[in-house]
Amino acid sequence: MASLEERVAALEARVFAEPEPTPEPEPSGSVFWALERLKELAPGPGAVLFTGTVDLPTAEHYEWQLGAPVDGLLDEDWTDFAATLTALAHPMRLRLLRVILGGVHASTDLADTEGLGTSGQLYHHLRQLTAAGWLRTTARGRYTVPPERVVPLMVILAAARR
Repeated sequence: MASLEERVAALEARVFAEPEPTPEPEPSGSVFWALERLKELAPGPGAVLFTGTVDLPTAEHYEWQLGAPVDGLLDEDWTDFAATLTALAHPMRLRLLRVILGGVHASTDLADTEGLGTSGQLYHHLRQLTAAGWLRTTARGRYTVPPERVVPLMVILAAARR
């Protein structure tokens, strides 16, 4: 168990350390340079890593990464993630997130956005997204996607593509 704890601590230290400059891909042109590096850093049963850099139309910039050992993920109770994932499983909520990331933050402006439903529907969806941590209120009636959720949201969307 101590070995696993040491490996997790080492992985977390690397994940949360100041980022090193991104190395140029190998001359072989490997498109899996990130995967190859992850396998070097996290031998054993494996690990997952997601990372990203996002420039929004609002000129906001986010960089973020998170890594987790696979055995830890497989041991967790996945039903604990249901509420967070369910909050994203509605077209109106996904549209709301997109509009908010695009720079519309005030609930009054959101209510004026075509296709977001009635004000009652809008507030229902805003509450669901806020409760699940996908939105945060910054002032009365103003919503933002928390910085630590921007890249994970992009990862989920990328993973949902077919």
